[in-house]
Amino acid sequence: MCGIVAIFETKEPIIQMREKALKMSSLIRHRGPDWSGIYSDDRAILCHERLSIVDVEHGAQPLIDQDTGSVLAVNGEIYNHILLRNKLKKKHSWQTKSDCEILLYLYDEYGPAFLDMLNGIFAFVLYDKKKQEYFVARDHIGICPLYIGWDADGAVYFASEMKAISNSCVRVEEFPPGHYYLGSQKKFEKWYSPLWQEKIPTKKAALLELREALESAVKRQLMCDVPYGVLISGGLDSSLIAAIASKFRKKRIESEDQEEAWWPRLHSFSIGLQESPDLKYARQVATYLGTVHHEIIFTLQEGLDAIRDVIYHLETFDVTTIRAGTPLYLLARKIKSMGIKMVLSGEGADEVFGGYLYFHMAPTAQEFHEETVRKLSMLSKYDCLRANKATAAWGLETRVPFLDKEFLDVAMSIDPTDKMCPGKKIEKEILRKAFEGYLPDEILWRQKEQFSDGVGYSWIDTLKKQAEEKVTDEMLKKAKEIFPLQTPSSKEEYLYRQIFDSYFSNPTAVLTVPVGPTIACSTPTAFRWSKEFAAMNDPSGRSVKSVHKPVV
Repeated sequence: MCGIVAIFETKEPIIQMREKALKMSSLIRHRGPDWSGIYSDDRAILCHERLSIVDVEHGAQPLIDQDTGSVLAVNGEIYNHILLRNKLKKKHSWQTKSDCEILLYLYDEYGPAFLDMLNGIFAFVLYDKKKQEYFVARDHIGICPLYIGWDADGAVYFASEMKAISNSCVRVEEFPPGHYYLGSQKKFEKWYSPLWQEKIPTKKAALLELREALESAVKRQLMCDVPYGVLISGGLDSSLIAAIASKFRKKRIESEDQEEAWWPRLHSFSIGLQESPDLKYARQVATYLGTVHHEIIFTLQEGLDAIRDVIYHLETFDVTTIRAGTPLYLLARKIKSMGIKMVLSGEGADEVFGGYLYFHMAPTAQEFHEETVRKLSMLSKYDCLRANKATAAWGLETRVPFLDKEFLDVAMSIDPTDKMCPGKKIEKEILRKAFEGYLPDEILWRQKEQFSDGVGYSWIDTLKKQAEEKVTDEMLKKAKEIFPLQTPSSKEEYLYRQIFDSYFSNPTAVLTVPVGPTIACSTPTAFRWSKEFAAMNDPSGRSVKSVHKPVV
């Protein structure tokens, strides 16, 4: 994962702004420790911090179109870049084998319309020097982070992380997923509008189609010129991704399976407290798949000591995100120390298939589907944010095949009736059936266990205890006075908000973080689904007591 910073429409002298931009970019150098690049003229500044994954030798950015002069800085990967070359009608002066260079030439030929042609994860800034125009876009779900800000003089800033621009801007916002921004129009335009966002699907589940679509997604995302690995929690989602990756690991994807893979052994990683359920089940998966497996055991104190750093890097005070992000942050550091630069992970499956335990309470197929759409639309603030920033803090890239654009079209076009899990029916049943034989039955049919639970129940219990000790009842009662915007509703959230504010003093920064009660990672919708939830506010999967089965 790389880092980008860009400034347009500045009134300040360009020499002064260039120095400022370099300082801002250095704040996110953890995202791209391999090289730094900058472009500047009297109208634009683009900075790039590179994590080299594809074309390690020649892919430095910003990239410049030798024919048009357009300048490009990208955070992300374009998985179908080779196929897209066939869509080009002109001859272009190719400079690299980078997957990102194609964006310059697609823009030249198609304008903003090319975005829907992409399969990838991306946030990019493109400066059209001829037209004096800037074009900024973010991927369909918001897998890659991006923020926009404005200073007092009207200059516009863009950055991969809020920390780079928040002190220079009077207002900062999350750049909305699936949108683009043209400088001349000064507004966001939505480019990603799949039919399933607007209409309840009626297509019955086809298990073979589902399996082939996910396999294709994983295979695409193995595009990589550096050592990579897989994260395994021991749950269904990450284990499936690992199983599919092991199937394709022997051939180089960029050569269309004609060459041997550069890194033929598949390494897997798991983390947990001593004797945590995730470590146990991950070990079983790794043995079954034959991966080179690495277990990282952390202590409660190590987790507590990392909280401040996690909040700084994740730029949130959301309770669930911090609970799950802390073990991932610790794990990422160990992974990077082993020379791995990219990992595959299982985020997104619960949103697509209704895997969280509260989905058992969904009263109708329509409400089930609408909740999955809502969950997907919020991922950029939760799981995608966590998966990206917790690992990017150490210069590690996380890829999430369940959120692959083509796979989403298949999985989200399934009749929600086929996804529902009323009563004791196990969640994500069609996904489990589609991959029978890929994993041991104990893993394939393991109940959903949220990552922050699975690393060891005592982790969440300790965090709650710490908050109870540091935040009094009186403090929580006065939370609205202290925090009039995005007011914390629990002691744990209050504690994290205090830390967040110590790093991010811009008063608009808090508006990028969602707040409000939740049940097992639900949106507020779930509170209408069950009387059991009415007086509750607990993001742990254990809160759904009527469904959750404790691990013994």
